[in-house]
Amino acid sequence: MSVFVLLEVQVKAEDISDMKSYMAELLPDTRAYDGCQRIDVYFNTEDTGSMVLVEHWDSRAHYEKYIAWRTETGVMDKIGAMLAGPPSVRYFEKIDA
Repeated sequence: MSVFVLLEVQVKAEDISDMKSYMAELLPDTRAYDGCQRIDVYFNTEDTGSMVLVEHWDSRAHYEKYIAWRTETGVMDKIGAMLAGPPSVRYFEKIDA
C-alpha cells in the first residue's frame, strides 16, 4: 500500500542556501529511486529555515530502503549537519473516504 511521508526539519539559518542547492542536486536521483512516486520540497515563507518534504512512496519499505541507501552514502550525515534539531518524520496511508 502506498505511503505519504511528511518530513519536517529546521535548517540552520546559515545553511539555508546550501540546503536548497543540495536538495536540487539530490532530488533527481530520489525521484528516480525505486518506489518513489513523487517528492516535493517546501520552505516556509515566514520561517525561512522551516523545510518540509512531501513524499509519496509505493510502500514504507521502499522509503526505508531509500533512507538506508542515503545513510550509507553519507547524504544523511551531510543533511544532519545543516539541521538545527532532529527531523520529524510522519507516515500516512490514504483511505477511501
